[in-house]
Amino acid sequence: MTTTPLAYPRQEQELAGEDTRLRNWAKNSTLGPPGSVVAPATEAELCDYLSTSDGRVRMIGSRMSPGRMIQVADRMGTLLDLSRLSGVISSTDDTATFAGSTPLADVYAFLSARGQMLPASPGVIAEQTLAGALATGTHGQGLNQSSIAGAALSIRMVLADGTVTEFDRDHPDFPAVQLSLGSLGVITAVTLRARESMIYTCLKNAVGADRLDADLETWNRENSLVKAWWFPQENQVQVWKANEATADEVRRYRAGGGELLQHAITNNTMNDTVESTLRHLRDDTKGVADDGKPLQTVTRFRDFTDVTGDVYQIFCRGIATPQINVEIAIPLARAGEVITKIKKWHRETQPRMHYPVILRCTGPSDGWLSPSHDQDTCYFGFVVYYAADGSLSEEGESYLRAVERALAEEGGRPHWGKYFDESLYDWAALYPQWEAFRRVREALDPQHRFGNAFTEALLD
Repeated sequence: MTTTPLAYPRQEQELAGEDTRLRNWAKNSTLGPPGSVVAPATEAELCDYLSTSDGRVRMIGSRMSPGRMIQVADRMGTLLDLSRLSGVISSTDDTATFAGSTPLADVYAFLSARGQMLPASPGVIAEQTLAGALATGTHGQGLNQSSIAGAALSIRMVLADGTVTEFDRDHPDFPAVQLSLGSLGVITAVTLRARESMIYTCLKNAVGADRLDADLETWNRENSLVKAWWFPQENQVQVWKANEATADEVRRYRAGGGELLQHAITNNTMNDTVESTLRHLRDDTKGVADDGKPLQTVTRFRDFTDVTGDVYQIFCRGIATPQINVEIAIPLARAGEVITKIKKWHRETQPRMHYPVILRCTGPSDGWLSPSHDQDTCYFGFVVYYAADGSLSEEGESYLRAVERALAEEGGRPHWGKYFDESLYDWAALYPQWEAFRRVREALDPQHRFGNAFTEALLD
């Protein structure tokens, strides 16, 4: 376990003529040297490349993870651009098989056109690739489902020597492959379960946070899908509770051509709270970055309305903008205690926040390295935005470090695809199957071809 604290990276401006694949999506990390990208057009080409070459390799999909997760080792080796291995491979009445680099948006569009959905709620961003979502533990909300990997029936992977292996749910290594950190092989195909699409009505409310420690679990036990945004400085919460729509709501939704139906009544009770958060954001960013998208993510909490639509229309509506995002998973049974701790810490320190605390709860996951492995879980999300010059405010960095430290002390497990300080965690203590995962890695990639400094520090 490393003892060097994580340094949040500065965002650098894009250079004219550069190969954008050599930097991650947030443009705060270089992934490899010029000329290091290889882009196979088929699985056969990928197999041939791996079987006839040596050296370290890492996969680049949408590149939304922190750069250290994607970088090739010692800034040498090969970056595999798999964007051409995308699209629908096959389907049955209740399954669909996609190439690993298929964007989640395309997965959702294909299923929606068939009147279907995954048995897993989506994350807010659909630009991710399917393989990347599995490898990092992307999740939505709702105690009756878990991460997107929970919808996988089988995963096809090209190993370091160029051979191909299929892992289905009966395979003993499947729980390792479900969330692999890109350290076991290259995911080239995923077969997903599909179910009939449900139309939801999402009721949005602004409530006080005095009883949030108790209310959060109650909301999640009593509703199908719940997401909450907590504004500690104003002691308010905006909570979304989604359940199956009534027959009349479905009729109105269908009559509108299947577009998201916004109900007539608008709620403006959080507008003052939103303005308070925007002031902090404007002051700390010293100018609006990314064409004002950070401001848009906050202003959406103004004048909110109830809506009716499918799960993707309601929940998959994130505005993708570079940021430092820390997300820590806490057992749901202990989430109330952690909320109380954050309230006390917030009263004492009055941190400057760019965005409310995001609260999403899921059911247990089978994946050995899933932060929600074997338990109902609440994910606490914290966001700080870049300034227009690519810097981060000192107040914002201090806020993220302090809140992560507080949740790590409570046994929190960080989301793998976001930023975290690995020096705060004892991985073997947090994950009962940690050693089992390491054994699978040694069996599938004994030379650690898919390793880099980040994964080596974690797993060796």
